[in-house]
This record gives sequence, structure tokens and C-alpha cells, in this order.
Amino acid sequence: VNQASMTGEAIAVRKAEGSYVYAGTVLEEGEIRIRVKETAGSSRYEKIVTMIEKTEKLKSVLENKAENLADRLVPWSLGGTALTYVLTRDTTKALSILMVDFSCALQLTAPVSVLSAIREAGERNMTVKGGKYLEAVAEADTIVFDKTGTLTKADPSVVKVISFSDSMSENELLRIAACMEEHFPHSMAKAVVAAARERNLVHEEMHSKVEYIVAHGIATTIENKRTVIGSYHFVMEDEGCIIPEGKKHILEEASMEYSLLYMAIENTLAAVICIEDPLRPEAAEVVEKLRQTGIKRIVMMTGDGERAARSIASKLGLDEYYSEVLPEDKARYIEKQKQMGRKVIMVGDGVNDSLALSTADVGIAISDGAEIAREVADITIAARDLNEIAVLRRLATALMKRIKGNYRSIVGFNAGLIALGVSGVIAPTTSALLHNMSTLLFTVRSMGNLLED
Repeated sequence: VNQASMTGEAIAVRKAEGSYVYAGTVLEEGEIRIRVKETAGSSRYEKIVTMIEKTEKLKSVLENKAENLADRLVPWSLGGTALTYVLTRDTTKALSILMVDFSCALQLTAPVSVLSAIREAGERNMTVKGGKYLEAVAEADTIVFDKTGTLTKADPSVVKVISFSDSMSENELLRIAACMEEHFPHSMAKAVVAAARERNLVHEEMHSKVEYIVAHGIATTIENKRTVIGSYHFVMEDEGCIIPEGKKHILEEASMEYSLLYMAIENTLAAVICIEDPLRPEAAEVVEKLRQTGIKRIVMMTGDGERAARSIASKLGLDEYYSEVLPEDKARYIEKQKQMGRKVIMVGDGVNDSLALSTADVGIAISDGAEIAREVADITIAARDLNEIAVLRRLATALMKRIKGNYRSIVGFNAGLIALGVSGVIAPTTSALLHNMSTLLFTVRSMGNLLED
């Protein structure tokens, strides 16, 4: 049974009679008959969905500025009408105030502007779930990027294999690595398997059981020797593996540009596989554009090692980066930033980004990423070009500028009509006509595109 969607386990898990299976997991081989033990709504999948929905409700609901402003002006209009009549005893002048209603234009132009912005975003391959998320994008001062699949192409390849073994060749080490990684549906694992295939290395099963340690690596036994592969933290620290005597300098010389996959046999480092996951060509340009739009902090969070993360952060000129982070670390960081008063955008594409996407003020998912990431995200953008994030920021900023501009124009124009009516320059019927025409014109203007290019 493939239960990666529930537990994160990379390989299918063998189930026997009496074993427990999760709703929402997938049978990959064999036949199975199950007994339902929990009622609808109590499965783990449904509990996860419920938790995410609760997180969504915790997001602040933006007040409707147009309605509030219109409501606040009603007492002033009524009061002005009464005061004018008391002072002038002129019904015509008093009616001039009643003929000009602020609420019509104010309450029409705001939603029309938002709908127009959402339509324009759709034309640019962006899906926005609601107007409040565009406002959140406009107000954001911090943006957090996942690395793999977001800042990079998520198409890694093996550049070289560094051997630390005197008895095994690079090809033999790569063959063992591919044998272990072929069960793991991660992009780096696929890169190892693809590299072995390119070298025509046959990697038949050499192990009976593979132990997958979430967010760390894989352990198994090959020819009665414990073999592990994964991150530096897992292999060198958790497993306590050592570097062969006299070869420490080889590891220190490994390029900072690559993500490193460590493999050890019998607690001794046997190989380091250098994997390159190229940056998107537009990534640096997007970072600069976001700064120009007013984003003050640009952060990258990745499960990769320190060296690779530092190299990418340096290339892109990021303000902060965090390596070897777990899904809950991303969410915890975002929550901390929000508590400090910052408005945070999270951009990601994987299942491991889902919690962070839900925690942020606005979550942006890449369209070809994991389904749950798209479900949780507030905005989805096409995968082919990160420049859409900068376009989204400009669009959101332009929307806020238009709405605020409409507020000023509507209040100013209607106040002018009231002044002309009270002074007797124009009749109440003329005030009503000009008011309705202006409402129509403001609404039509709000339907136009916000961006020229």
C-alpha cells in the first residue's frame, strides 16, 4: 500500500492480515479486503483537511472598506440635510443633499475593481480565490520561497560521484545507490536512478527491506552490511558514520554548487553523489523585481544541505536562507514573522509546503505541484515562469491604488455636487442626474485592466 500521502513514506508498505490501513492511501500490488473501523469524518485525511480549514478561518477577514465608508457617511448626509433645512428653510436645497448618495458608487466600484483584477489575473495564468488575497499580496513585506520546484526547475541530475572507497568503483557505488533510491519518489532519488540507467548499470534488488527515515534518508542491509544514504545530518551525525582516514580533504573540496547525497557502508563513508538542480533562469530577475515592488525580506527555506542552500542564496541575493528544514519548521517561521507584525507570502509546490502555505497571510502554489498544495493555496500560478509572482504583486498594488483612488474621487465629486446644490447653483434633479452618471462612469472605469503590459 502506498501511504506516502499520509505518512510521507517513500515506498509502498507491505500489509498483512490485521494490519492498519489509512483512508486515502493507494493499493499498488495484490488484493486487499478491509474492515472500516471509523465513521465518516474521522479518517486521518479528513482530520488533516479539517485542520487546514480551521487554519484558513484564523486568517484575518478584511473589512469591506467601501461598505464601512458608505455607512459612516449616511449619518452625515442625513444630518446635513436636516441642518440645511433648519438654517435655510429651503426644501430644494435640503433635497440636493439627499439626491447625492455616497453609498452607490462606493459599494459598486470596489467589488467591480476586485472582480476585474481577478479576471485580469486569470488572463495571465493566475488563479485567485478571492479579493482579500490580492490585498494581502499588496500589503506583504516578506516572501518565503521553497527551493526545489519553485526557485529551481525540480529536474536534478547527477554531476559526479566522489568515491571514498578503495575497493569499489564509482559505478559500483552508483549502482548500490540506485538500488536503494529506486523506491523513493523524490526528484533527487530519480536523478540517481536515471544516472545509473545512463551508464547502463543494472541494479537488481540486493536487499529485502528498506527503512525510510522521513526527511532524512534510507537505510538497508546489502550483503549483510548496513548501508545508508541521505543527508549529511542523517549519515554523518545520526548514524555516526566516519570518513576514511586521509580522505577528509576530498569532502571539503566538494563543490558548494551541488546538493550532496551521502552514502555509507558499515558506518564508513563510501561515496558522495553530487546532484545539480539548476536554478530557473528568471529567478534572480524575479527577486530583484520583487524588491522594486517594496518587498523588504526575501527568504528561502529548503530541506537541502547548508552548502547548496548558501550557494543559491548567494547567487540570488536573498536576505535569509534556512537549510535542512522540515515542513513544520517552515510554518513555525512564518507564524513567528506574523507575530512580529509582518505580512508574509509563501510560495511552494510540494506536499511538505502545504502547512506553510496555509499558515501564511497568502499562499501561492505552482500549478504543476502537489494537488494538496494547490488546494490549500490562496493563489495558483503557472509553472513556466516565476515572473508571474512579480506581475501578481504589481497587479495587487495597482488594485489597491485604484480602490483608494475611487474612494477619494467619489467622495470629492459627490461633496462638490452637495456644495453646488446647497448653494443653489444646480437643482436637485441635476444633482441626481450627475450623481448617477458619475456612478456609472466610476464603475466602467473600474472594469478596465490594471496593467498595461
